[in-house]
Amino acid sequence: MGLSVSDMRRGMAILYENELYEIVEYEHSKRGRGGAVARTKLRHLKTGRVVSETFKGAENTAAVFLESRDLQYLYHDGTNLVFMDTEGFDQFPIQNEVLGPQADYLVEGTNVIGCYYRNELVTVHLPNFVELKVVHTEPGVKGDTVSNVEKPATLETGAVVSVPLFVKEGDRLKIDTRTGTYIERL
Repeated sequence: MGLSVSDMRRGMAILYENELYEIVEYEHSKRGRGGAVARTKLRHLKTGRVVSETFKGAENTAAVFLESRDLQYLYHDGTNLVFMDTEGFDQFPIQNEVLGPQADYLVEGTNVIGCYYRNELVTVHLPNFVELKVVHTEPGVKGDTVSNVEKPATLETGAVVSVPLFVKEGDRLKIDTRTGTYIERL
């Protein structure tokens, strides 16, 4: 049975054309006498590719249940990110593309939530916030007091984020992994 457009939600995992997707953007609209329409952006859970789809009804879609398990990030082997199940100590590789830019905020030992479909790891969810050390940034210019002036800072993972002028090398920062933005200096 298909999934109704009114049952779709952002963050939901669906089976669409026999492939697993996560709804990353969702807009529901109803015009006049016509039926409801859902405009979505779907992220393929195995490849990380994002596609735009418009659903008009319950067409070949189904909600799927993803089992969650606690995992720990171990290392990057060049093409895959390797995670370990914290209970069974089994290791699971997942392609870099599946996480996309969020992979830039992973440090060895980070605890994440692994999502499994039919006992296969399909994606991981990072904590909303991580603490990372600044390894390189230019010094702030004294006297530059215009509000909201920012500069780039390279973090220990290689990610580059915009930070306020007072941030210096060696500082630990709180970063939002969903948006890749600086939150505060710790």
